[in-house]
Amino acid sequence: MDFNRLESNLTDNIYEAQLKLGYDNRPIRLNYTSSSIRHLIGTDISDSDMLSVLNNFSSFASPRMGEIAFSPIQGGYCFIVPPEGTAFVHEHAPSDSFIAALVELIRHHSISMDDVLALFKMFSDNICTKDMSSSGEFDLLVYFEDGCPDNYRYCFSIDDDFGCCNISYHRFIPEDYAELGF
Repeated sequence: MDFNRLESNLTDNIYEAQLKLGYDNRPIRLNYTSSSIRHLIGTDISDSDMLSVLNNFSSFASPRMGEIAFSPIQGGYCFIVPPEGTAFVHEHAPSDSFIAALVELIRHHSISMDDVLALFKMFSDNICTKDMSSSGEFDLLVYFEDGCPDNYRYCFSIDDDFGCCNISYHRFIPEDYAELGF
């Protein structure tokens, strides 16, 4: 069983939270669906075996992240990452990453989707966009076709109220995005 992708996703999510909320050397709780966990470890494990596998993951990641605890939630598990794990992410995260640039751009309320697409193009000429406004969930799907610098699917919502454009996003691993059925 390969835990590298799960650890990478966990550190990506912690880093994104730290970019948005700041770093405070405290534990963090992140919820994962059982389906996402299966996708990230590349194995179809039963619900009854999930906690055992997660405990094995904690042992795998503990040299870097400390002892990760798990709490069942409806449809998945809450990962409780100790302060050592959040410190590890803070100390090892690249400040020049795409997600850091995206979070900084999204902070501004006077941006357009053209600004967002320009940022994507600064990191790669190989991007895919798809109008999703008819989905009723979000307006635009954007991702890097070759998976560089990352392999997430970014779902952007655009609120243009009173002449002020607010853009928000959610990001998904490709398998989770596919399961959404858009």
